[in-house]
Amino acid sequence: MATFSHIVVVLAISIVVVLPASTMAAEYVVGGDSGWTTDYNYTAWAEDKVFYVNDTLVFNYPQGEHNVWVVDAASFANCNLLTPPHMVLASGNDTFFSLTLGKRWFICGVGNHCAEHNQKLAINIEEKTPGMTPAPAPSSTTKYAYQSFTALVIVLALITIV
Repeated sequence: MATFSHIVVVLAISIVVVLPASTMAAEYVVGGDSGWTTDYNYTAWAEDKVFYVNDTLVFNYPQGEHNVWVVDAASFANCNLLTPPHMVLASGNDTFFSLTLGKRWFICGVGNHCAEHNQKLAINIEEKTPGMTPAPAPSSTTKYAYQSFTALVIVLALITIV
């Protein structure tokens, strides 16, 4: 049977292991205050940023005026709206979260927004190496996900002890 001291040790270990992970992800609002819109230089916006696995991109725009297609390199280069996208986001407050490394391409699939108004973004998602400076604190929705994970770790640890 678990003693109170065992439970305190498990809780302390869980907090030490899980809390640093919550500060390792960053949230980027694509286009900053301008959001996801036409005639904006997304290449310049992304130029000074490094994107890592677990970071979140938020696309803000008036619902119905734009959308976000997650596409491949060829569709991005040609603003090809004929090839089905890998994913379409259309809520006006879309979140993209990647668990894998590599290039990601985003275009607006409305009218000629991509081809004539440069509404497209290409990023490279890298792996964060140990010892790197943590990114800014995640959003409240991300914090809730980590809190849920922390609770799960604690429950599993308690079950293991008992």
